[in-house]
Amino acid sequence: MSDGKRVGIVLVSHSAAVAASVAELARGLAGAGAGVPVAPAGGTEDGGLGTSAELISAAAASVDRGAGVAVLTDLGSAVLTVKALLAEGDELPADTRLVDAPFVEGAVAAVVTASTGADLAAVAAAASEAYTYRKE
Repeated sequence: MSDGKRVGIVLVSHSAAVAASVAELARGLAGAGAGVPVAPAGGTEDGGLGTSAELISAAAASVDRGAGVAVLTDLGSAVLTVKALLAEGDELPADTRLVDAPFVEGAVAAVVTASTGADLAAVAAAASEAYTYRKE
């Protein structure tokens, strides 16, 4: 994208520590994220395990740079929380997309791809493609 806009990435986990660590890993492997806005949204407001619609909404707003927001999740109820926010229609920035991708590998692929200035569709595709990475 030549206009300076970047796709933002939100990493939703049931654990604040996991979300923050995956964000740190993805930024690090992309060369400090190369200017990609990445925000973890982990756990609940009181620091417990779970997901929080408020934390997810705040994270999405914090990474919105006008090129869309890709949201990756760790487990089922995180998916349901994001889907509920998307259904509300006004809780997340315009062009926010829930991406079906493995959490760690998908996050790295999303941040690396976003760092090239790719659009939301390309970032989502790269993250989803991480399902095909074999470790054998």
